[in-house]
Amino acid sequence: MTTTYTATPIGYTDHELEQVTYNADGLVPAIVQDATNSAVLMMAWMNEDSLRKTLDTGRTWFWSRSRQEYWCKGETSGDRQWVRQISYDCDGDTLLILVDQEGRGACHTGERSCFYRAFGTSGPSAASDAAAASGPSTASGPAAPSSDGPPPDAPTET
Repeated sequence: MTTTYTATPIGYTDHELEQVTYNADGLVPAIVQDATNSAVLMMAWMNEDSLRKTLDTGRTWFWSRSRQEYWCKGETSGDRQWVRQISYDCDGDTLLILVDQEGRGACHTGERSCFYRAFGTSGPSAASDAAAASGPSTASGPAAPSSDGPPPDAPTET
């Protein structure tokens, strides 16, 4: 059975947007979390325009620091994110985006989550084990990287 995802714009007010605090580069970190199982999928950067575009379109839009351009997650790889909710933290300096993740996952490596490696383990981490159970890895190894590709200076921008 194939799941059909739908882009759903998220309502917001100017007052809510004014609560977001951007760093000196005009960016705010956005943590992307799976709406189904609460797994943290990735972190990327947004500016005010990419946040507005995300809210208006119901798809995740980010700012690439290395390429100095906007990118919509999954446009080239097909591993799209369908926004279900966006929250800002108590200081307004971090966003949390709940999504339905389409395709193999959020990471350019082919893993479901970008957070598949853990400190202090000699073998695969629990996160990697969980990703392997539901992610794209095969008996012959991890899936090929998505064509979204990693920016040269920021492996979290996938």
